Amino acid sequence: MRRPPTVEVRYMTRGAVPRIPFEKIVRKILGKRYSLSLVICGDSLARKMNRMYRKKSYAANVLSFPLGKNESEIFLNIRAALRETKESGVTLRARLTLLFVHACLHLKGMRHGQAMDRKEQQFVKMFV
Repeated sequence: MRRPPTVEVRYMTRGAVPRIPFEKIVRKILGKRYSLSLVICGDSLARKMNRMYRKKSYAANVLSFPLGKNESEIFLNIRAALRETKESGVTLRARLTLLFVHACLHLKGMRHGQAMDRKEQQFVKMFV
């Protein structure tokens, strides 16, 4: 029996997380049949995952891992996002939304560049 598509959010850190329509974003970017596990984490887990899978020693702000054709997992580092809001002057909600959209676009197959930047801004305006 095939598992129905889901968006599961797991909180691996303490503190308040702004309300973000994660499921709507997934459905808009990746489609209705996509299953995604989202882990809201801090620096420690983000650093561990980045070291283990990308051989990088820093705590990434977001990591995305495709698990299959219509299934993936995203690690969203709220601590890094908080630091970045102070540098950029945007709200935590806007920064987390941008990072989440960024990860979804990577899962969709987009690479860094102007086209990706435009798509990110388009989706952030739609969901913030």
